[in-house]
Amino acid sequence: MAIARRADPVDLAVAVPADAARGAMRIYLRRWLPIGIGILMAVAMIVVAAAAPLLAPLSPSAQFSDAVLKGPGAVERHALGTDEFGRDILSRIIWGARISLQVGLASVVFGFALGVPLGILAGYRGAWAEVSIMRVTDMLMAFPTLLLALIIVTALGGTLVNEIVAIGIALTPNFVRLARSLTLTIRENDYIMAARAIGAGQFRAMARHVFPNALYALVVVATLYIATAIRTEASLSFLGLGIPPPTPSWGNILSEGRQYIKCCPWITTFSGLAIMLAVLAFNLVGDALRDLLDPRLRGE
Repeated sequence: MAIARRADPVDLAVAVPADAARGAMRIYLRRWLPIGIGILMAVAMIVVAAAAPLLAPLSPSAQFSDAVLKGPGAVERHALGTDEFGRDILSRIIWGARISLQVGLASVVFGFALGVPLGILAGYRGAWAEVSIMRVTDMLMAFPTLLLALIIVTALGGTLVNEIVAIGIALTPNFVRLARSLTLTIRENDYIMAARAIGAGQFRAMARHVFPNALYALVVVATLYIATAIRTEASLSFLGLGIPPPTPSWGNILSEGRQYIKCCPWITTFSGLAIMLAVLAFNLVGDALRDLLDPRLRGE
């Protein structure tokens, strides 16, 4: 009996740390593995877009009359097949990444740069500034993002710059509302009152104290809106209001292949997969930035 009593604590001392280590490892992998995959995917897509002239096996506009609507691997030089003009699908997807990511990133930067200062100004100053800014924001938010971007692109024309401006304006109200709500909370903190007490002006307080403390939430949301911008650009191109052919983008590749979806599904499949992976990657990156920048989650 004495041996059994001495053996029990020894068994527990060996088993409990092993179980705890396995549990901690599972928690660590469940939290950080998807984030790491998302970051790798996003970085890989940006590298592919930047190095498109080096990575694309063929010119995206080159037409091969002997390889029209060939499936993946049917012709040696066309790994993902060809479209109705004999153009290489792999090359067009690689070059299309440039347009889709460029519009996605630039439009979010445009919306961030326009919406965040207006939101901070509305939340900090209040009175007529808040009323005028928020009423215009409410009017813009009455339109869905895609519909508002579609109206602006239709009015301005389907060029790269116009598409960036249209999607950026469509995303601006979201940044205005988020920046205002964060400012309303931050401006009541003690360090803002201390800055006022030592003579800091309103614009200095907004730039030096409000904006840095709201930045982590704004960056996280901006990263998530990159995925929204990529989807919106693909939708505009699919409707024929984006970058005009023959310049490739994922949306117009998808649009060109829809009439052949029954006999040649690879045209829409691979471009659709590219859009899906880009959206997934930037959503996971947004989760990673939230965990890294939110002070409430740093100790977990």
